[in-house]
Amino acid sequence: MTAALELTDVRKKFGQTEIIRGVNLSIPKGERHALIGPNGAGKSTTFNLISGRFAPSSGTVRLNGAEIGGLQPFVINRMGLSRSFQITNIFHRLSVFENLRCAVLWSLGYKYSFWHRLKGLRDTRERAEEVLELIGMQHRRDSQAGLLTYAEQRALEIGITIAGGAEVILLDEPTAGMSRSESDHAVELIRKVTVGKTLVMVEHDMSVVFGLADRISVLVYGEVIATDTPQAIRNNRKVKEAYLGTTLDEEATEGAH
Repeated sequence: MTAALELTDVRKKFGQTEIIRGVNLSIPKGERHALIGPNGAGKSTTFNLISGRFAPSSGTVRLNGAEIGGLQPFVINRMGLSRSFQITNIFHRLSVFENLRCAVLWSLGYKYSFWHRLKGLRDTRERAEEVLELIGMQHRRDSQAGLLTYAEQRALEIGITIAGGAEVILLDEPTAGMSRSESDHAVELIRKVTVGKTLVMVEHDMSVVFGLADRISVLVYGEVIATDTPQAIRNNRKVKEAYLGTTLDEEATEGAH
């Protein structure tokens, strides 16, 4: 079966400095996959290579078998991949509903249609309402997005990420800055909205990682040193050493308090 996402010997240099040093990664369709590693390991750079923000210096990146390395982000998005960012990206002056409506327009074929009145687009309205219900924000439908709490803004961004119907979802630290209760809620939301989709996430909270991921890849100094199930990663000595002596069990326990 063709992998949803496949990186083969992907490398990225900035000047003479090689940041990503031959990453190999294969993620099957429908898998929830976490990319973890210490600060500076190259996780965000890897995400940027997948989503088109950076072009690989060498190697291949494939989405459902099609080469996407070096393509522009909007082209990759239209091929079925969507991502969120560490810093929340929403239209702060628009309502929650309007943010979601903007996110579904292209996928429904409207593109640059200046002659359509938004209020008359029934399919756009219905799809936005579906996503609104899916993320549990019907009560905030008409609220200005910039006035939402931080956790609500992150939930809205997840809604925007999935609204276009992408089958491969990249989430960059989706629970960063949240309290434990907010994080628990976010995990349940992510689990619900990614049913039947392929999820790849970068996340520092090990309790989130072990609670969501089917498999985990560990990136250290631009190389994947292990890819395995959560339990196998938890017990991997090389992985523990990569976290400078702090075991993953300790991190997961700390995250639960």
